[in-house]
Amino acid sequence: MTDSATHSAARTILASPRAIYRAFLDPETVTSWRPPKGMTAKIFHFDLRPGGGYRIAFIYDDAEARQGKSSADADTFEGRFVELVPEEKIVEAITFESDDPAFGGTMTITTRLTPVRDGTKVTFVAENVPPGISSADHKTGMESTLKNLANLLE
Repeated sequence: MTDSATHSAARTILASPRAIYRAFLDPETVTSWRPPKGMTAKIFHFDLRPGGGYRIAFIYDDAEARQGKSSADADTFEGRFVELVPEEKIVEAITFESDDPAFGGTMTITTRLTPVRDGTKVTFVAENVPPGISSADHKTGMESTLKNLANLLE
């Protein structure tokens, strides 16, 4: 059994907790900011409620890179909304579709929205990260996602 990893990233965004929380609610908006740099998103299913979930593919812009977890050019994953606290917290359980056991298991991502003087501090904490996802790559991806969110809302 491998040790589970925890990865995190945070950014202060010049927007209210309400505006940031709302950016998580609409699938079309989610596709505009959630995929990290170099990727686009396709949502197959989106049911926003505690116990509801989604199925999303992050598709690499450079298909030649052959780096996807689920296929040569995509990371496809199922998510379940474990907890939704408006304007405060979102907890998601995420499982990648992959034949590689290094990406197996269910990762939990907790997003916290904390009001601060200059806006809202958005913190992502990913727990039980599969061993196939390096800390450096994951942190880079989460920081890219936070930057996308800031660009959308600021």
